[in-house]
Amino acid sequence: MVVRKARRPGADDPLDVALVDRVRAILALGGVPHADLQDGVQQVRLKLLEFRAEGREPLRSTAAWCAVVASNIAVDWHRERRRRERLDERLTALRPWDTERPGVEEARVLTLSVAQGLDALPLPQRQVVVLRFYADLPVAEIAEALGIPEGTVKSRLHAAVRALRARLHTDEVV
Repeated sequence: MVVRKARRPGADDPLDVALVDRVRAILALGGVPHADLQDGVQQVRLKLLEFRAEGREPLRSTAAWCAVVASNIAVDWHRERRRRERLDERLTALRPWDTERPGVEEARVLTLSVAQGLDALPLPQRQVVVLRFYADLPVAEIAEALGIPEGTVKSRLHAAVRALRARLHTDEVV
């Protein structure tokens, strides 16, 4: 007869109550809003589980490791928020044009010409331009997302910008 020891709920949880409280405090001090704290704790928990699944353990203490991961998550939260704000600003700039303001018609022509120029670019160049200038991703993240070297991202960006500039000059927009 095999007797199994009853498992208590949360027995596989790598974060005990004290660590959860510490992680929440670090996230809160890092400026993460209260509504997002539980998501931050879950991210720390997931990273710790992944770390352990790879057969590794924090070098010194799990608490210190979790503190570093939590502070990195807080920084990432702020970066993502700033990225969203910049994207919102760009999208707001594309709202219907108020033709009564000076220079609006010229800006509209330029915007349409850039959009047509983007459509004319080869897909690999268009991808990097959109990710870099519209999604505001750094070159390293674009390279990682597309699975290509950073140098390739840079060369595609260079070629795309050169082609767009030439098109705008040819169309006499600039």
